[in-house]
Amino acid sequence: MFAQPINMAKPELLWPDGAPGALGTADTDKPALTPYLVPEGRGTGTAVVVCPGGAYAHLASDHEGAQVAQWLNSLGVAAFVLQYRLGPRYHHPIELGDAQRAIRTVRAKAAEYRVLPDRVGIMGFSAGGHLASTAATHFDAGAPDAHDPIDRVSSRPDFAALVYPVITLTEPYTHHGSRENLLGPDPDPKLVASLSNELQVTANTPPTFLYHTSTDTVVPPENSVLFYLALRKAGVPAEMHIYAQGPHGVGLGATDEALSSWPARLADWLRVRGLLNGGAK
Repeated sequence: MFAQPINMAKPELLWPDGAPGALGTADTDKPALTPYLVPEGRGTGTAVVVCPGGAYAHLASDHEGAQVAQWLNSLGVAAFVLQYRLGPRYHHPIELGDAQRAIRTVRAKAAEYRVLPDRVGIMGFSAGGHLASTAATHFDAGAPDAHDPIDRVSSRPDFAALVYPVITLTEPYTHHGSRENLLGPDPDPKLVASLSNELQVTANTPPTFLYHTSTDTVVPPENSVLFYLALRKAGVPAEMHIYAQGPHGVGLGATDEALSSWPARLADWLRVRGLLNGGAK
């Protein structure tokens, strides 16, 4: 779909000396980022951590990862595809910790990646959309006295893009497989509420773009609607597009005449927010 970036790096471990809470030494126990960097002089300075979906059980790392990263590169945006740990082997807060570490890593290494530390966003698809919305509602400013310099920077994303996302873990609109893989079969109701992210939006939640379809039978569009209404109530800038037809999990939607237009809507939103402007990096 898009030309392979000439300077695509190999995956970089988020914790080279071993991830906290790791249950083994397999690749699936080692969260990592794969950077897709824009050639020098062509970048906008904007970066996006991309969270593929897969119900917190696997990662759709091609059509919701590599293809998305290459599309972002075509806009001059650096992309970082996240390999996060998965259930049922890993449960919350491991997945959130991986996403927060990814944001901190890109921000801490902004100069190396030729991006701006105040233009680091997060994008997620389906269950990856839940992870991205969790990172957008559960963050901290960093620990100034941390031994690891990456831990000293903020984990708050500067913006979020949520694509047919799982948002709520409560009935009747949750995706049960994602909830069980993330929290186990009988989670504490208080934990369920704390990770139903429509309930966690504040004025500090970053500006957000949402895309869904009305006929999504896997993750109901009410997930996006609930999050949009919470953003609106909190005064957070938000834009939502719900297409009349279309299944779940289409990625960029390249094979569908109507759905293939949604990436252009996201590009417009990024442009209006000034995220595609600025000197080349």
